[in-house]
Amino acid sequence: MILSGLEIKKRLGETLFIEPYEPSQLNPNSYNLRLHNELMVYTDEELDMKKLPATEKIIIPEEGFVLQPGKLYLGRTVEFTRSEGVVPMLEGRSSIGRLGLYIHVTAGFGDVGFSGFWTLEMHCIHPIRIYPGVQICQIFYHEIKGEYENYKSGKYQHNEGIQPSLLYRDFK
Repeated sequence: MILSGLEIKKRLGETLFIEPYEPSQLNPNSYNLRLHNELMVYTDEELDMKKLPATEKIIIPEEGFVLQPGKLYLGRTVEFTRSEGVVPMLEGRSSIGRLGLYIHVTAGFGDVGFSGFWTLEMHCIHPIRIYPGVQICQIFYHEIKGEYENYKSGKYQHNEGIQPSLLYRDFK
């Protein structure tokens, strides 16, 4: 079962945490999250799953930044979220999708107990100018049934910003 917007609002500060919270970003069954002004791109010609990839940061200026097709851009949300007892999920807003911008490749599914900023795996169909602070995606929450353990991975929990793939740690 997906939580309604009113239920999200009701649980804020108890089992759901969104910082900063802006009431105008609340939807009937989700909450819009904004794009931070920082992006990260991989600089290695070839990515190796067993190695930490080399990256560089890009700051999105107020006048915007043009994403290019065929390139993966890692972004992050302005908002820090934490949830208890529900499964958070992330999807692009329909207005964003209609411009040909994907906000995640495969990682829109969060774990119960996740706490942190959301890293966005952005790519586009054609060049598109993006802006810092745009409401780029939406978080929604599923009830979880049965016993569970909170997310405990040291890879992405309590992150401080954009995180490249840390898959290499799985090989150790």
